[in-house]
Amino acid sequence: MKNFEELLEQAKLKGMKKISVACADEAHVLISVEEARKKGLIEAILVGNKENIISVAESLDIDISKYEIIDEKDSVEACNKAVNCIVEGKAQILMKGLVDSSIILRAALKGLRKKDETHSFLSHVAIFEVSGFDRIIFLSDAGMNISPNVEDKALIIKNTVFAAKRLGIENPKVAVLAAKEKVDEKMPVTVIAAELEKMNKDGLISDCIVQGPLALDNAISMDSVKIKGVKGEVAGKADILITPNLEAGNILYKSLSFFARAQSAGNIVGAIAPIVLPSRADTADAKFYSIVLSILLS
Repeated sequence: MKNFEELLEQAKLKGMKKISVACADEAHVLISVEEARKKGLIEAILVGNKENIISVAESLDIDISKYEIIDEKDSVEACNKAVNCIVEGKAQILMKGLVDSSIILRAALKGLRKKDETHSFLSHVAIFEVSGFDRIIFLSDAGMNISPNVEDKALIIKNTVFAAKRLGIENPKVAVLAAKEKVDEKMPVTVIAAELEKMNKDGLISDCIVQGPLALDNAISMDSVKIKGVKGEVAGKADILITPNLEAGNILYKSLSFFARAQSAGNIVGAIAPIVLPSRADTADAKFYSIVLSILLS
């Protein structure tokens, strides 16, 4: 998959899904949900303060009669009720509205974790359409796990590979990022990166090719790879970028969004349903494409 236009066309083939929106009285969220509904991608259950939801919808000329509304003024309970819509089979996708991420994630962790512990690890997967690149770039983890160890990163890779395969990318190339390409005991992330590469070679991480450590330039730029003489199947051709920690992931995410003006989308992956967890600073387009991504992941 090369761009978000292809992403949208693939989502249209999946059939209509239903999305449960927690604390839905937020303009950009309602704009993105309405766009997805008009394109025939979703139906939606809007959970939250009904009066506020109707007021915001009217200010945007959105026909609120097209939506089911569950009135709940308390934000914690609104998140719980939105999650229950998934648990009860009334919806297939959860979305965050005007509520702190910690509140909706607490509800999601309580109600949406998979029973199989191997597949119950939640992580954030972002995708970007970046000018000049012939492919969508995946990034993880920029929004969930603060300081993942080697076991956590192995699960982050597995979640991101799952997402890549859902987007039609077989055997994706995974770059485990650091500040240099050589293992240095003084830089623990390089040691972890090398361990992850070995786990891949030993079959403990499958359905992908893992290489690390790799600096960012040597993960995505063939010119840099040639100049520095970096070898490997992933070098210069990475589909997936695994960041050292949440700070690095968050900075790279926002650099791509605000400096490179890249189109983005993101979901929490690893629960029984995808979770659309937009940043407050995300545009309506980013929130719309996050819904599109969630359809392909559901």
